[in-house]
Amino acid sequence: MDQPNIAQKAPMVVNVEAGKTYWWCACGRSKNQPFCDGSHKGSSFSPMEWKATASEQQWFCCCKHSAKKPFCDGTHKRLA
Repeated sequence: MDQPNIAQKAPMVVNVEAGKTYWWCACGRSKNQPFCDGSHKGSSFSPMEWKATASEQQWFCCCKHSAKKPFCDGTHKRLA
């Protein structure tokens, strides 16, 4: 399986809106991190749909290796 590009080795905090659907970039190629801009087309990656249940801050994974996708779990601290 292909490995995603590491967009950055830190999470990105985003103020999300309750009821809104977000499409998290799984490939790491998007210029609209942490969200999808369609750059995955032609690859084995697909964006991950996530719907906010509350208006709040969320820490989205940008290294693309988190076990708690689309959110950061600290994996970026162990990447080379």
